[in-house]
Amino acid sequence: MQTIADRLLHAQKLIAQSIDTAHRPANSVELLAVSKTKPVSDLQQAYDAGQRRFGENYVQEGVDKIQAFQALTDIEWHFIGPLQSNKTKLVAENFDWVQSVDRLKIAQRLSNQRPSHLPPLNICIQINVDDEVTKSGILLEEAESFADQVSALPNLTLRGLMTIPAATSNKAQQVTSFNTMRSLYDRLKIQHPTIDTLSMGMSGDLTLAIACGATMVRIGTAIFGQRNS
Repeated sequence: MQTIADRLLHAQKLIAQSIDTAHRPANSVELLAVSKTKPVSDLQQAYDAGQRRFGENYVQEGVDKIQAFQALTDIEWHFIGPLQSNKTKLVAENFDWVQSVDRLKIAQRLSNQRPSHLPPLNICIQINVDDEVTKSGILLEEAESFADQVSALPNLTLRGLMTIPAATSNKAQQVTSFNTMRSLYDRLKIQHPTIDTLSMGMSGDLTLAIACGATMVRIGTAIFGQRNS
């Protein structure tokens, strides 16, 4: 039976192979282990195997895990789920990154509520690249003005973009979505020098995402197994 360490190693090898196939520099893609619904013991196994970046979708669950690992100062915690106004304070006080910002009100609250003793909160703007009615995210045509607004907030650092493309088995459609994100990312990098992160690609499409320029892939099931209910 495979352990979490085994599956983590397999994911790392797949990322390395995808980077090599795409003729990109080694170590140019970071692995974010999506640990939502998983117990602290599973995260400890991943940590012991060398993983340092973890992504959480649920605020209180994420905060509980952050507190459980508070003695370890080398973990990077990413909030990657929908964020309601009444939860921004907890996120601002505990997480290092928020990858799912798509409303100015949320960004303003995160900036206002970020404690002064902590470094600025790293922000990725979530883009609804395929214009899906049921999905969160800024529309493509709104992205540049929204990036200007977020980058002006004092306690945030605009680090990049995140997207979850439409679920499809059509590789051509996937590539189109990923390339659209890469083009937007390249444009925004010129305007905002702090941007260095393009978070796209998950367990099923990370090879294509890396080929199209992803700098961070988000992997959950392939490391931790099926999500707990």
